Amino acid sequence: MNQNFNRFGRGPRRPREVSEFKEKTLEIRRVTRVMAGGKRFSFRASVVLGDLKGRVGFGVAKGLDVASAISKAKLKAKKNMIRIPLKDNRTLYYDVEAKYGAAVVRLKPARLNHGLIAGGAARPVLELAGVKDVSAKIMGRTTNKISNARATLEALKKIKVPEKKQENATPQS
Repeated sequence: MNQNFNRFGRGPRRPREVSEFKEKTLEIRRVTRVMAGGKRFSFRASVVLGDLKGRVGFGVAKGLDVASAISKAKLKAKKNMIRIPLKDNRTLYYDVEAKYGAAVVRLKPARLNHGLIAGGAARPVLELAGVKDVSAKIMGRTTNKISNARATLEALKKIKVPEKKQENATPQS
């Protein structure tokens, strides 16, 4: 078959979209809604999206099947994308701690080539943000992946680039 046509032999083949973002599915759950006629099942997906250069987003969505839930969650993650400043494109500028619901996360910058020391839902968020040298600790008691991922994003939102100290132009005598 000619390569210029789609698999049905009609019309031109569309090139696949190549996304600039990497994705990681945190969790897929089957959720149930009880109606008068019985139970209705749907799927909830939570997805982290990042470009490994300081942009990261998180989305949660539901769909009637797994594929639609994941694609909806990807769209939400792309919409909720944040940019974080990275020191030397590897680590954070300073310690930061954030809380989201019952989840508490602490992020500490680390020396060069220390690696990403993080567990749970904080790890994929930091990996896809492009953070390479950091120590992260989930301090809260909750094991909820969505809450922990959102707490990690809240901590990353708090980071601002520190201003250089201004030296006085006029010398004091």
